[in-house]
Amino acid sequence: MTKMTTQSGKHFDLETVNPELIDIEDIAHGLTFLCRANGHTCLFYSVAQHSIACAREAICRDHSQVVVLACLLHDASEAYMADISCPLKQHLPQYLQWEGKLQSTIYQHFLGRLLTNEEYNQVKAIDNQMLSLEFQQLMPEAKDQDYQLLLRDHTCQVEPFNDVKAEFLALFADYCL
Repeated sequence: MTKMTTQSGKHFDLETVNPELIDIEDIAHGLTFLCRANGHTCLFYSVAQHSIACAREAICRDHSQVVVLACLLHDASEAYMADISCPLKQHLPQYLQWEGKLQSTIYQHFLGRLLTNEEYNQVKAIDNQMLSLEFQQLMPEAKDQDYQLLLRDHTCQVEPFNDVKAEFLALFADYCL
């Protein structure tokens, strides 16, 4: 069985993704309740908070509206599929295939197209630099010094779920195409 029920009550099939069932409210809700690093952080820091921080960094860098929105949505597939740690994920080709298909469908749905290589690289750079910051602030060891490339100061901290969800949705409303 590949169907799941979302917070809004939609029956979402992960195998045959129906773009009409992709809902920004479901994405915001799901990502707000998912902790980064599969919960192996010193405090609860959600995927939604990470996505918001990435989008705000893209704004600071004067990236396009598409890149800002892509930064906000770059982990949106996790709202439907959760996430698997990178060391394991690389050994799960079907998971990677479904994740890629779902993420592409999400971009098509909200951006109207897939990212160009340049846009993808901008999103990936911010994502990696934010991950570096999260390791620095939330993990028992630092990953690297890439966080020093971030233009915007950011502190990873616990925030009320409703506030995070509202901020995610407000950023989406401000930058949706």
